[in-house]
Amino acid sequence: MALGTVRPVTDGTTHEDVVWCRDPATGLRACIAIDSTALGPALGGVRFRPYESEDAALTDVLRLARGMTYKHAVCGNDLGGGKSVIIGDPRTDRSEALIRRFGRFVEEQSGRYLTAEDVGTTQADMDLIREETRHVTGVTGGSGDPSPATAWGVLHAMLAVAAHLWGEPSLEGRHVVVSGVGKVGGALVGHLLDAGARVTAADPSRVVDGVAMVDPATAHAVECDIFSPNAYGAVLSAETIPQLRCAAVCGAANNQLATPEDGSRLAERGVLYAPDYVANAGGVINIADELQGRYDRDRAWARVAGIGVTMAEVLRTADDERLTPAEAADRIAERRIAAAR
Repeated sequence: MALGTVRPVTDGTTHEDVVWCRDPATGLRACIAIDSTALGPALGGVRFRPYESEDAALTDVLRLARGMTYKHAVCGNDLGGGKSVIIGDPRTDRSEALIRRFGRFVEEQSGRYLTAEDVGTTQADMDLIREETRHVTGVTGGSGDPSPATAWGVLHAMLAVAAHLWGEPSLEGRHVVVSGVGKVGGALVGHLLDAGARVTAADPSRVVDGVAMVDPATAHAVECDIFSPNAYGAVLSAETIPQLRCAAVCGAANNQLATPEDGSRLAERGVLYAPDYVANAGGVINIADELQGRYDRDRAWARVAGIGVTMAEVLRTADDERLTPAEAADRIAERRIAAAR
């Protein structure tokens, strides 16, 4: 697809640009989706996955790019939404030549798209990409791995949820079920224990010492104060929502609602939903600090902690305007984008 074209999306909206790179010499098959540059250049990570088809990859990258537009807007970044995907198995298909070619693919976008680490890619990949383009974040000497900042942001989102539900921003004695204890979930468990919470964890491949473990398939049904999804998306659906036994859902996983209607289903169940792209914005807030010239961790993490303030605004807007929290977050983001345009 040529640069500058507007590609219709199935929901009737449009993305600014979708660009493919197919390079037989390196085996690279990649796609960059730029959803919006209304607030600034599009920033979003590169996901390396063995998609079953290019259509499946396109569906994912468009959805992820749209999510980045809203995430940057609601958290106050002067950045647009974009995302990229590499089709392949990172365990077997990754090579220096392929990663370098992807870096040149990013360079070809002339600064409209900034890439970063995501599922299946690493900081080492970003360092290699940096040798081909300056339009990359999360490199050595910069903000680095975004996972710790993401976990820090989720903690502050939970504190806002606690204040909204129980009158004070404290997790002391609260029971939190953390589903997915990878780099983000594992760090979150540490923060929760430090905050005095009782933690139950679920992960198909990891065990956390000193923490009760449950089956990931049934973690959402464990009775608790807060259920925290930190792995795959679409965990909140018409099937799982009736099984929830929590007061709130707040986690780092992207696209937790299987459908937009699931936000209403949660409200009908009396379960408070902390919109995922607000709760998990810590990583992009941290990365965005690099764009100010020199990365300052203290400054970046102070902004990440501000996710608590943003989440409180979302929940207050939901109450004041009789919206679900998901609708309220979207409305706040859309108002900022509209003002920029």
